[in-house]
Amino acid sequence: MADARLPQGWTLQQIRDVSGDREAVALDPDRSAKWVTFAGTHEMPRPEIVLGFHNLCLVKPVDDDDWYMGSLHDHGSIDCWAVHDDLYEALRGL
Repeated sequence: MADARLPQGWTLQQIRDVSGDREAVALDPDRSAKWVTFAGTHEMPRPEIVLGFHNLCLVKPVDDDDWYMGSLHDHGSIDCWAVHDDLYEALRGL
């Protein structure tokens, strides 16, 4: 099982402050993530970083600088439905 990671240059407290979620956590990235649109569902590249905000999360895939917002399911998988090119903006969008 992989270790939970934080984005480079960010602390968990900074993530909590910007998102407004005092219970935000870094999650184990060893999980599946899918991109879900009206056109269909597609597997995403393996997550490198996963940040959890209750039932929402932000995912940064390996070899991708974008942040994907999605729903975190009880069994651990993620369905992403929005993308941001900036972590700060993604955190504010929660």
